Amino acid sequence: MAKLRISYNAPVVLTFAIAAVVAFLLGHASNVFAQWFVAYPRLDGIQSYVGLFSHILGHANWEHLLGNFMLILLIGPILEERHGSITLLVMILVTALMTGLATLVFSNAYVMGASGIVFMMILLASLANVKGGEIPLTFLIVAVIYMGGEIVHSVRNDGISHMAHLVGGAVGAAFGFIGARKRQPKATKPIAIKPVV
Repeated sequence: MAKLRISYNAPVVLTFAIAAVVAFLLGHASNVFAQWFVAYPRLDGIQSYVGLFSHILGHANWEHLLGNFMLILLIGPILEERHGSITLLVMILVTALMTGLATLVFSNAYVMGASGIVFMMILLASLANVKGGEIPLTFLIVAVIYMGGEIVHSVRNDGISHMAHLVGGAVGAAFGFIGARKRQPKATKPIAIKPVV
């Protein structure tokens, strides 16, 4: 019988999760560290520039961290296998940057957490089987449930960054449609066969 071994099957997703746990522990050990894992509503100093990306590692409490990474660890490995580690890493970084920039433009509060990444992955996964000229019904249902819910809840003052969720979902949808276009087979020109005389 072959021996079973544990594999580091999704390096980007697993490293992301480990980094978030380390950031959480550091942030709760000292406020000095916590300041590096926040998206700021203004650019003022090196921390605010780093925070454009690093805010996805910061979380307010264990419930916040576990809620995000249960979904990321569920969906992420499937997306990493489908799109590749480098591509998924780029998607995560682009989503982080877009969320950070949206915080600068539209918010006056600090933002932290990987919720935008969760929504990016959910919308991206819902477009897994998209074909040219077609929009999957599953994507529309997911978009209405998740994105529609965020729009409705965005008027509440509940301490949740619904804007980050909306930005993440929009970026995930964009990546899904871009990826679908790249996967479309290119039309081949018919080969002209000359008759042999």
